[in-house]
Amino acid sequence: MSHLLRSDARDNRERILDAARAVFAADGLDVPMREIARRAGVGPATLYRRFPTKELLVTEAFADQMRACYAIVDEGLADPDPWHGFALVVEKLCELHARDRGFTAAFVSAFPHAIDFAADRERALRSIAELIRRAQEAGHLRPDVVLDDLVLVLMANNGIQAPSPAARVLASRRFAALALRGLRA
Repeated sequence: MSHLLRSDARDNRERILDAARAVFAADGLDVPMREIARRAGVGPATLYRRFPTKELLVTEAFADQMRACYAIVDEGLADPDPWHGFALVVEKLCELHARDRGFTAAFVSAFPHAIDFAADRERALRSIAELIRRAQEAGHLRPDVVLDDLVLVLMANNGIQAPSPAARVLASRRFAALALRGLRA
């Protein structure tokens, strides 16, 4: 019987995370916890037992996207050409964020109490700062570019309105190309 409960609890957890990802991706982070519980087909008590705070739910919901973000930044850092590595990161982050609005909101603002997510975000931002430094030292990136400029690019990318997710990704690619032209030395 306890094995059944564990399996049921695991299913509830996955349903909650799936619902949260879908709602956050479509509508951002302001969706009430009760709405997430409703879409997951669980009661609010079940949701709060699993995820006592929205910050914890956001951190768990976006763990995969955060790993994807690391992989993108690591790929950029591994590129021997500093400009190509920087451009690749801008392009791929814009696309990742265009596919998931909730992740952009979480990445750009980060809940103040989501310690794990904030630490992950800081690690990613430190790596991106290293990419910026390398591209500037190679003379490919404008010397006045700072980390906040890339955060602004991601925030602006998040504002793209399109009739479908596919159209948003295409518009995001165009925007990334325009932003890179503006950042290039």
